[in-house]
Amino acid sequence: MTGLSHRQTEILNLARASGRVLVEDLARRFDVSAQTIRKDLNDLCEQRSLTRIHGGAIIASGVENLAYEARRFVAAEEKKAIGAAAAALIPNGCSLFINIGTTTEEVASALTSHEDLLVITNNLNVAMLLYRHPRIEVIVAGGAVRRADGAVVGSTATQLIGQFKVDYAIIGASAIDEEGALLDFDYREVQVAQAIIANARSVMLVADSSKFTRSAPVRIAHMSQIQTFVTDAALPAGLANICHSRGIQVIEAMPNAGSDEADASDAEASDVTAPSPVVRLR
Repeated sequence: MTGLSHRQTEILNLARASGRVLVEDLARRFDVSAQTIRKDLNDLCEQRSLTRIHGGAIIASGVENLAYEARRFVAAEEKKAIGAAAAALIPNGCSLFINIGTTTEEVASALTSHEDLLVITNNLNVAMLLYRHPRIEVIVAGGAVRRADGAVVGSTATQLIGQFKVDYAIIGASAIDEEGALLDFDYREVQVAQAIIANARSVMLVADSSKFTRSAPVRIAHMSQIQTFVTDAALPAGLANICHSRGIQVIEAMPNAGSDEADASDAEASDVTAPSPVVRLR
């Protein structure tokens, strides 16, 4: 990689360490204007080292996911809002799958006051969040545990999932493309996710808007296979049209999140009023 200034190199190192960088934080750190930082980020995006998100940027990745600890910091507030909005849609006394992901873990965190739930999961972090609660029964899929993030993946987990037919499935995705494909990085993880989708009466996708600008190589499913999409902001036009045509309910957990004026251009593609059934939470 050539042509980077010292500051841009430092920004890239910070993004690799934490998963994302924010304009305001970088401006304070380097004692420069926000406009200067935005130019640095745009230069790094042009080199495909970073991908712009609301208020900053994340490491660009097309074949390998960010490390788990780094993913936890990406869009953390958005994920928390998504988790709360998704949990509010889950009634007491139901059964559900909860899949791998930092956003699905936020859903689990928000479910702890629910009663009489049966939760089947291949995510050890979800199991640890929920098993102590006496009104929530937890079943963990068996198989090899992925040390990086506590995920249980592989054929054994897939077989256990196939023994259930539940009311709801809570799934995430590492990327969502313009055609509505839900994408991930690990084909073994995707096999479990596909079994989860196939064995749920209603599928809820939880994903923040940074996933609209990422890419990943393995196809999980298509938007048409879900019933509810909980995200943090308005959808790009293509995805909004898909949701409208398929009758997918869209929940925007943070529709009025503040932005500075220079980030307005980043959001233009997302500022489409969707004709689909959209609920904007205040």
